[in-house]
Formats: sequence, C-alpha cells, structure tokens
Amino acid sequence: MDLHTMTSLYFVGAGGIGMSALIRYFLANGKQVGGYDKTPSDLTAALIREGAAIHYEDNMALVGEAFRSPAHTLVVYTPAIPESHTELTYFRTHGFQVVKRAQLLGEITRCNRGLCVAGTHGKTTTSSLLAHILKQSHVDCNAFLGGILRGYESNLMLSAKSDLTVIEADEFDRSFHWLSPYMAVITAADPDHLDIYGTAEAYRESFEHFTSLIRPGGVLLMKKGVQVTPRLQAGVRLYTYSTTEKADFYAENVVVAEGSITFDFVGPDVRIAQVELGVPVKVNIENGTAAMAIAWLNGATEEEIRSGMATFQGPHRRFEFHLKTPQCVLIDDYAHHPAELKQSILSVKELYPKRKLTGIFQPHLYTRTRDFAADFAASLSLLDELILLDIYPAREEPIPGVTSSLIFDQVTLPADRKRLIRKEELLECVDKEDFEVVLMVGAGNIERLVEPVKELLVKKLKQS
Repeated sequence: MDLHTMTSLYFVGAGGIGMSALIRYFLANGKQVGGYDKTPSDLTAALIREGAAIHYEDNMALVGEAFRSPAHTLVVYTPAIPESHTELTYFRTHGFQVVKRAQLLGEITRCNRGLCVAGTHGKTTTSSLLAHILKQSHVDCNAFLGGILRGYESNLMLSAKSDLTVIEADEFDRSFHWLSPYMAVITAADPDHLDIYGTAEAYRESFEHFTSLIRPGGVLLMKKGVQVTPRLQAGVRLYTYSTTEKADFYAENVVVAEGSITFDFVGPDVRIAQVELGVPVKVNIENGTAAMAIAWLNGATEEEIRSGMATFQGPHRRFEFHLKTPQCVLIDDYAHHPAELKQSILSVKELYPKRKLTGIFQPHLYTRTRDFAADFAASLSLLDELILLDIYPAREEPIPGVTSSLIFDQVTLPADRKRLIRKEELLECVDKEDFEVVLMVGAGNIERLVEPVKELLVKKLKQS
C-alpha cells in the first residue's frame, strides 16, 4: 500500500483500542479519517472530538464523500467485523484497497525499529511500561498501545526524534505475523483464542513463527519457562527474564508492604536497587522486569529507568485503583484468561493479605468459557468471596449449554461465599453487602459498572 497517495482512511470497527491508535496517528498526520462502530463509547466520542467522522449505523449513506474515492481512500477493518457487514462488502466490491488493522500497523512500523510485546497476558502493561520509561528518558519513542495510558490519556505516542516504536503485538487472528520487530518480548503463551487456532499446539506455533520475524541483529526477550521454541534469524540475540529464578534479567529482594512494592532489577552489567512500582501489584514486577530490560538494551540510563517505574500510572483497566481507603479498596482489571485472572487475584491478596477479597467477574466469550471453564473456576476459587456475572458475548453467538454456570458449579468456595447473578442485579447486590477489597474483572462491559459500584461503596462508607 502507498500511504502517500491516500488522502483519506476509513475504519470499519473504529472504536477498537487498536484501531483508535491508528486513527489518532493519521489525524496527527493530516489525513481525513472516518469510520463505523457498532456502539458509541467514551473512546469514539474522544475520536470525534479529535476530528474523526464516526457513525454507528451500518449504512453506506452515512459514509461521507471524502471516503468514496477508491484511488485515494484506504479502508481498514478489524477481524471482529462480520463478513456480512454492508459497508465492508461495498468497499470490497467497488475497487477499494481493504486491509486488516495489523497490515496497516505493520506497514507504518516497517521503516522504524519496532519494540513488539506479545503474549497471552501482560502485553498491554508491559508495552505501556516500556513506552513510558522510554518517553520520559533521553531515548524517546513512538508507541501504539492496547490501552489508554493514564497520565497521557491516549494509546498513541509520537516522537519527532526517535525511530523506536513500541507496539502491542496482538496474537488474535495471527495479527502479529504482519510485524517486523527489531526487538520482541514474549510474556506468555498459555493457550487462548482456540476458536481461531483450534489447538494449543497451533497457538504456540504462531508465537514461534512470530520469533522468526525478528530482524537480524535484533533481540528476543522471553519469559523463562514459556513453552515456545524460538526460530531466530542469524544475529538475533536471545535473553530470558524472570521474577522467580535467575535469568539474564531478573528481580530479587522483593519487599511487599501494605500498598507498596520495591525490588532490585538485575541484568548483564546492571543492577538497579530498590525499584519502586508506581502501580504496586506483584504481577507488575514481572511486567516491569521485561520493560526495564528492553529499555536498558536501548540505552535508557539507570536513573531514567528508576524514575519511569516509579512514575508509571498504568493503563486504564489494568489494576486501576478507583477507591483506596483504610476501610475499602476497589480495583478494576481487564483480566479475561484463567492465567491472568489467577495472577490478578494473587497480586491483590498479597498486597492486602489480612483483608477479605471479593471478586466480581464477567466471563468474556462463549468459546473461552467453554474451553477453560475448569481453569476459570480454579482461579476464582482463590478468592474469599465471588460474585459471578453472565457471559459477555462480544462477537459471538450463544453456544447451547454454555453459560456462567459451567464456571460457577466448579468453584470450590462455600455456597454462602459465591453468587451467580445477572449484570443488572449487581448494584442491588453490592448495596446489601459489606466489602473490604473488591476486584472487578473482565474484558466485557463490566467496566461500565465500576463507577456505579464505586459510588455505592463511597455512600456506604459515609453512612458507617
């Protein structure tokens, strides 16, 4: 694709977090940008304020004249859009160049040095940490992130002086195979998206193919113990990282206090003592170790790394504290895979070991619930108390027999410590109970309930 000849870009699925970063990029570069999304959101409202022409009905009559020239309009879509979509069908049958979001991202970054973070979980926080460390250092960077980063209020960073580009590398639909990384991180390869890949082996193989795309002279940093066999080109250096054992880069002397975490970062020819986590949850020791390693390999100084870690505020919906008082804590997290759900719960329990932890979980996707019900139940059984909501279907149609009960029935908590309710019943449930630490978790629309739950908890605190 020749982006120079394109004066307009039209995004089908404009409200997705990855799509929105691209929209912001092309708005910043003076292009006319429009698009469709199924549902209005805070993100689409922000994009409209920034200059994008977005509508919410699948109707070609709503597509402006600026996006009707096949010679000058590039059409970009997300794999979540169904093949039957009217607008997408029109563009495909009327001579427009139509590409996936990942293809466009790969094209943009092909001439830059991409720092690509992949993994079943941890990739959004790790890439955001890396981007923040580099951005506030003398190195600087560009970034396309999978979350809205607090302190920046955007998922896009641009630099006038650096060709380093931090990218969250998405494995869904094999999207990360369009990238050409200069350096890559693999945080985890626990099976997921089996509706796309079919088997755990095919899922892991996609990560192995991803490692073969790293440019000669580049770097692969992989969490120690990840079951991926790298296929590296000549000259690519391989490093490992860990928070539980010695590796090329590792953490030691971890100190967890009520509400704070410090540790020492150790690597070849570097030791940074008493690194403080700006977002103090234990899983961020692991995310931070990977981010610091890549930042170090790209020239960030010890003090810049220390400062970046301490001032990091985190992406929205990744261990985001909404209420933090001596009486009650409310945390919102995006975890939607059993492994990351387990990490989330254990991190919070370690941070508040003497307080009752109540989890409010919304399963995401029928297929994921079907494939991992027992694993979800095992993770949720680590809670002191569970409130389980109905499945959020996202792009999927219902599957007969697949409901949240598949998970609920296998959770080993006592009957009086677990409840299965509809989303609409949550606020009434919260109003009747007393809580100490509340963890709201899931990748669906549970985020819309966080603020109402917070308001209820604050009201209850004032009444106590």
